[in-house]
Amino acid sequence: MANVCAICQKGAIPGNKYKRRGQIKRTGGAGSKIVGKTLRRFQPNLQKIKVNLNGTVRRIKVCTSCISAGKIVKA
Repeated sequence: MANVCAICQKGAIPGNKYKRRGQIKRTGGAGSKIVGKTLRRFQPNLQKIKVNLNGTVRRIKVCTSCISAGKIVKA
């Protein structure tokens, strides 16, 4: 499976990309307005690392939140 964490199954989630127009208020403008919305996908931050799984060393894709939480044992 591409772009999915092997530990927590975290994958891509949908979201929006906003197109804005106008000067923002803090710089003296009337405020920025949203003039367009486009669908996009937010991808997880995956790293390919060597992991010790059941006594064997494998190279798998793991998200950085699983790495920092200590859910895996690096080889």
